[in-house]
Amino acid sequence: MEIFSYSFMQNAIFVSVFISILCPCIGIFLVLRRYSMIGDTLSHASLAGVTIGLLTGQNPILGAFIFTSICGALIEFLRSYFKKHTDLILSIVLSLSVGTAITIISSGKLHANADSFMFGSILTVTRLDMIMILILSAVSVLTLILLYHQMIYIAYDEEAAKVAGVRVRLINYVFSILVASAISVSIRIVGVLVLSSMISLPVATALQLEKGFKTTLIFSIIFSVVDIMLGLFISYYLNVAPGGFTALISVFVLVSVLLGKKVHSSIRAARNK
Repeated sequence: MEIFSYSFMQNAIFVSVFISILCPCIGIFLVLRRYSMIGDTLSHASLAGVTIGLLTGQNPILGAFIFTSICGALIEFLRSYFKKHTDLILSIVLSLSVGTAITIISSGKLHANADSFMFGSILTVTRLDMIMILILSAVSVLTLILLYHQMIYIAYDEEAAKVAGVRVRLINYVFSILVASAISVSIRIVGVLVLSSMISLPVATALQLEKGFKTTLIFSIIFSVVDIMLGLFISYYLNVAPGGFTALISVFVLVSVLLGKKVHSSIRAARNK
């Protein structure tokens, strides 16, 4: 196909593969811990990191990773002071992030366009971005493998994990950095405004299958690959932002699985009569 001959499309496919694997690996732990909105908050925080990176002449993905990591650590730190008000913590971090981004963008000192990071663009992925994404993804997946059992324990029962001797506080800080990494990897293609959908929707779809943890994780990755690849290719032909269209594909796949599950239950109930 002619589409594969374009270097920008090859770069986009390369990045999309890492996104489709990394995001559900992070997302499944966020969903199980009922922290999906943290992903949304940190997605918006990444825009402030991007603008800081562009303002200082640094790589915007690196800027997004550093600032989002700081915000993730800040959320974990504030949990000690607002134990029963997680939504308030997210409001504080969101205000800090969006305020920083808007201030920098409106200052007129930004000599680059940040719109592509808000909506996603397949044209803006550079070789340097690909190297950054490869490094962040490799480190993140390796860390997830090393902390796999502890993170499952924490996801299902944080208090019991503390009693069992798991270093919950430290792992939570590490996990915050992993979330920041997943967001930084995805921001070029998906965009800030719909990035959280890539973290949570494939997992939400896989959960409808009602399987064990490992099977759910595998199906989360499969659904993520389907969502992102379909969103990438179809958006190219429709000439629309890939991020928004990928989010629509994700919702469509989720609804399709829900309907399929409903039909299957109805057929099974009819057979049992």
